[in-house]
This record gives sequence, C-alpha cells and structure tokens, in this order.
Amino acid sequence: MELPVALVDVFAESPFTGNPLAVVVVDEAAEALLSTEQMQTVANWMNLSETTFLLAPTNSEADYRVRIFTPSTELPFAGHPTLGSAWVWLTRPGTSHGDRTVVQECGAGLVDVTVAGERLAFKAPPMIRSGPVDPDDLERFARQLNLEASDVVDAAWVDNGPGWVGLLLKSAEAVLAVEPGALDRKLGIVGPYIGLAGTHDGPGPDIEVRAFFPVNGSLAEDPVTGSLNASLAQWLVSSGRLSTPYVAAQGTRLGRSGVVHVTQDDGGDIWVGGSVVATVDGTISI
Repeated sequence: MELPVALVDVFAESPFTGNPLAVVVVDEAAEALLSTEQMQTVANWMNLSETTFLLAPTNSEADYRVRIFTPSTELPFAGHPTLGSAWVWLTRPGTSHGDRTVVQECGAGLVDVTVAGERLAFKAPPMIRSGPVDPDDLERFARQLNLEASDVVDAAWVDNGPGWVGLLLKSAEAVLAVEPGALDRKLGIVGPYIGLAGTHDGPGPDIEVRAFFPVNGSLAEDPVTGSLNASLAQWLVSSGRLSTPYVAAQGTRLGRSGVVHVTQDDGGDIWVGGSVVATVDGTISI
C-alpha cells in the first residue's frame, strides 16, 4: 500500500537547520493493515531520530493520534515529533489553519499543542523522575563527558519519559566545548550565554543545550530535543536559575541552528515552542 509521507524540519527557522522528522499519514483502512512491526521497519529504514505515524484518535477529546518510533523502539512521547506531527495534521486539506489549540493522543496520554502564527508549542508533560543526582552518579556522568564534577554547577534527574539527566555548566561556551566519551545513559547539558555573542540572527539565545545518548555502543548527539528542553525548563525555572520567556539554542556543534522558545502560562505550566518547515512531500510504499 502507498501512504502519504512528509519530511519536516522542526525547531527550524529556515530549511535544514533543525531536527528532521518523517510523518506517515495513515487512514483508518490502512491502519487495519499496518502492523507495529511494519511501522518499526519504516522507522529503522528512515534512520532519523524519530518517525511518526499519524492516525485517527481513539480518545474523543483528541484531534489525532500519533505513534512515535526511533530506529529501534517506540516512544510514548517526544517533543519534536509532537510539533512536527501537529503541523502535518494542521496542514492536511480541510483542517483549520488558524490560531488554536489541538490535542494529540500518544502513548503518554493527551498532549495540548498551541498554534500561534508560524510557531507551535506543546505543554511540557510531568516528569516521572526528578530531584538531585547521587554524587557517585554525578562523578560517573562527568567522567563520561570528560569533565570534572566541579565543572558541573548543578545536576538533576529531568526524566519525562526518555530517561534524561540534566547537567548545568557554567556557560554556553563550556557546553559547546564538551567532547563526550562513551555514555551509559542519556545526558543533557545546558549553559547560559554570559557576555558571549549569540549564535543566531537577532538578539541571540539565552542558553545553549546539547543532548547525548548511547546507541549500540556508540555516542550520538541529537540536533534539537523537545523533551529535554521541556524538562530542563521545568527544573531550571522552578529552581529559580532561569526565568521565562527564554530562547534555547541547540545543534550548534552539529552545524544546525535549532531555536526553542520556552514560555510559562499563568497556571505555571511550561510550553516548548518552535517553527516547523516543510522539506519533502510524497508517498511511501509499505
């Protein structure tokens, strides 16, 4: 069967600068014929950070449902797949394009996504593990990043599903200088721009973020990571180290220029936003 597929660039303000995502659109008839194993095979072949399958919702409160796959496993939630999938759903024929809130159904439950002009934002999901990192673990994580524990200003579990640990360094310059070694878990590092020129057009970002994770015994760095930026914001804003709104840069060392906009509503919820740019529109045979 042939299914529509879109490749989009998420957290990108121009093409090929953010984090790519493949979104396969599946109608109800095709869903009945499409197995989880086939979805995983497609995601493995795409070999992107994530590939999503856009489906009809099963919850009456949702506008659409999405299943999110890395090349090796299915995820209950991820940030840039949420924004990219929402953008594809919104741009389908017959869907309203105006400013609005849509509801995504995924493995983690229902996720609100706001649309304001060219920017989409998702409400950060609750963390499933938070709090300080054990000193012995901090020593190990620092070694894996080729740092001393004293180079880390603060550290916390910031796990909203993928298993992130967050490490705050002294500056964005220190973040960009990190040369990690072998890792045994996902680590996110963040540092503020203090007296440094921004890396992007305009006034520049407030912080620099990098995301590392182990893959089959090797190290990988994610270009722009919605889930990590969401949980870093929840940690750093609640601890008073950051105030909203702010802008995070990510992907700089990879030649990308991802831009993540973080805001907080009157109820205290964190929203993680960015722009989505279309790159490829076609079909895929399964």
